[in-house]
Amino acid sequence: MTSQHSSGSAASSVANVQTVLNEHPFSGFQWVIFALCFLIVLLDGFDTAAIGYIAPSLISEWGVSKPALAPVLSAALFGLAAGAMCSGPLADRLGRKAVLVGSVFVFGVACLASGYSHDITTLTALRFVTGIGLGAAMPNAVTLMSEYCPDARRATLTNAMFCGFPLGAAFGGFLAAWMIPHFGWRSVLHLGGIVPLVLAVLLLLLLPESVRYMVAKGHSAERIRKVLTRIAGNAVQGVQRFIMTENKPVTEGQSGMAVVLSKQYRVGTIMLWVAYFMGLVIFYALMNWMPVLFKEGGLDPKTGTLVAALFPLGGVGAVAFGWLMDRYNANRIIAVGYALTALSIWWIGQEAGSLGWLVVSVFVAGTIMNTAQSSMPALAAAFYPTSGRATGVAWMLGIGRFGGIAGSFLVAELTVRQMSFSQIFTVVAIPGLIATAALVIKQLASPKSQD
Repeated sequence: MTSQHSSGSAASSVANVQTVLNEHPFSGFQWVIFALCFLIVLLDGFDTAAIGYIAPSLISEWGVSKPALAPVLSAALFGLAAGAMCSGPLADRLGRKAVLVGSVFVFGVACLASGYSHDITTLTALRFVTGIGLGAAMPNAVTLMSEYCPDARRATLTNAMFCGFPLGAAFGGFLAAWMIPHFGWRSVLHLGGIVPLVLAVLLLLLLPESVRYMVAKGHSAERIRKVLTRIAGNAVQGVQRFIMTENKPVTEGQSGMAVVLSKQYRVGTIMLWVAYFMGLVIFYALMNWMPVLFKEGGLDPKTGTLVAALFPLGGVGAVAFGWLMDRYNANRIIAVGYALTALSIWWIGQEAGSLGWLVVSVFVAGTIMNTAQSSMPALAAAFYPTSGRATGVAWMLGIGRFGGIAGSFLVAELTVRQMSFSQIFTVVAIPGLIATAALVIKQLASPKSQD
């Protein structure tokens, strides 16, 4: 972004907020924002993984059948979709901070209450409400973080923050495995409720509103200056008016949803939805079914589970992709990632008889796939102007959740049709090619975009 006004001089009466962020070192205050947003995403990962570890305890304590657990395990996914799709427009209207604090509070209360459930119906309902809170929190954490980043480091920092999800999922699994034998399955939900409630208080006290949002909504210069002083010090003390230039086309007065679906963004929006949906088809198809498929492919259950556990570990590779996205065309970087995802998943299907190569192929596929998928929120945040950013990111994440549901059903249908091990992985690789094509179309539809 460029501005005719200098932001570095105290004598200047006008300053561009993005220029201020670009010209000053990433401050301790911005690292606090990063840490708070990272914790929100970490808790999402923790909750996503922990419920799977609780399932065996529910079967033994309540005597429910495995099919009866399906609503409990999927309720949060539907809640996540609903929460994301409702929260984006709200955040573009009410502000990022208000929606973040409210959503973290909602999922904390609902998760804590889940620990006191005494039947499957109550737990399912509370899991849905927990999902609504989580679904609302995730996209707004991405949006707020991206709006406090300098242009040159936005994708790197946003992707690094999003790494909280796979780390939270891994941590949730290890912690649940230790807590359940010692304190029972309810303790996992109690912990998963108490920590967000503490975090909600910290967000209320420490988290600022997005400066870009405040400029877009015409907030007072004094309020904006108060926040920017913590980043730029005395450099903004003499500023009487803050402005913001958008490098994206935008029409004044449009709602977030109207921006996202407007003529100049419509094709890109649909292609983002397609790509993220297809990525989650792959992720949930393999996460939910790999242990079963490996067992049928000849591995013993313990080995199959350990090999499958390698798949989600590669999400931290998103930091490297973020670095590349900040320097080159981000659409092309992620499109290549999805193409390599398709190739590596096909490769898994060719290695049924070789444990060593199966381990390598699963880890490579997981690293590439999770890296590409974890980079999508940063891509969406860069694509939209401030007035539609929260809605754009949230709807991509919300629509994508249905891909997770579709992925689980896809492999179930393929097994019913008696497809072989290699055939199943070949079919599951196809969504990677569709995601690649979607991002190529997005690039062709907006060739001047450097997002």
